Amino acid sequence: MFAFCDESDIRTDLKRQVLSRHAAGTLTVRTDFRASPTGYPFKLVELPGSTADPLVVAARPRVCDLGFLREAYRKPDGDVAFRCASEPVAAFLRKGGEESRTVDRQCLCNGLLATIGLGQPRRAGPEPPMVTAGVDFGFLDRIPAAASLSYAARDAIAYLRS
Repeated sequence: MFAFCDESDIRTDLKRQVLSRHAAGTLTVRTDFRASPTGYPFKLVELPGSTADPLVVAARPRVCDLGFLREAYRKPDGDVAFRCASEPVAAFLRKGGEESRTVDRQCLCNGLLATIGLGQPRRAGPEPPMVTAGVDFGFLDRIPAAASLSYAARDAIAYLRS
C-alpha cells in the first residue's frame, strides 16, 4: 500500500503506470520463481521496459557489480570468495557454480535500485527497473485520491484506520 504512495522512493513514472494500469483493469503481477539469484520467488509487476519483460532481460548484459546477494563459497585453496547466479555464466561456472542455477536469473540489486531512480548508467542503455508488489491492489479502490493516479501516505493510513 505504501510502495505506490507519493512519499515512496519508487520512481514517480513507475508509480503512475501501476496506478493507471490498476484503474484500467490491466495491472498484472506474476510470481517468477527463477528471477532471483537466490532462488526466492519474486512477484513482478508487468510494466513495459521493466525486468518483467523477457526481451528486456535478454537485452541486458549479465553483470553482478553491486554484489548485495552474492553467496560465499570456498575455493580449492581454502580461501573464501563470492559468486552470484546472475553474473556472467562463465564467471559463475569458473567459481564452481552449477549452470542450471544461472538460467533466467536476474540482477535484483541493479533492478531494485533502478526502480527507485538509482540505476547505474550502462553503455547498453539505462538499467531496467524491477518493480515488485503483492497481488492485492483492492485497497486502491478505497482510497479516493488514487483515482487521480496519486495518493499520500496519510490517505493510506486513513484507509487503514477506517
